[in-house]
Amino acid sequence: MGIADVIKGQIIYIDTNIFIYALEGYPEYAEALTGVFTAIDEGMVKAVTSELSLAESLAKPLMDNNTALENLYLEVFQSSLSLRVVPISRQILIEAARLRAKSKILKLPDAIHFATARMNGCQTFLTNDKELKSVPDFEVAILSEEMF
Repeated sequence: MGIADVIKGQIIYIDTNIFIYALEGYPEYAEALTGVFTAIDEGMVKAVTSELSLAESLAKPLMDNNTALENLYLEVFQSSLSLRVVPISRQILIEAARLRAKSKILKLPDAIHFATARMNGCQTFLTNDKELKSVPDFEVAILSEEMF
């Protein structure tokens, strides 16, 4: 059973690193991510991410002056039937502050991601950041642990 089977029928939050692995072609994750994004494209999974993911993803292509990758990220990070890209609002920032105060381990960007997930009804937070597994009150799926 792979990650796509674990998340079927859910609303999932996709962390920035998942987009980077998928769009920049990390071969060790290719099969699992193909399953995840196919499930999203076919409507078996609803996906949410924050506009913060765009900012985090664009940093390296901009540093490297990689216009093709920059344009790919700009194209992908648009709301569609299969992916909702949520702007950072005052309410999300307040929820992020609450989460940081409660967990004491979250950095602000991660707290914004989790606040966005919570406020958009996400049941699973998909990431490959193992440190985030200990965030209380969230079902966190670590890509590298869910692939097999």
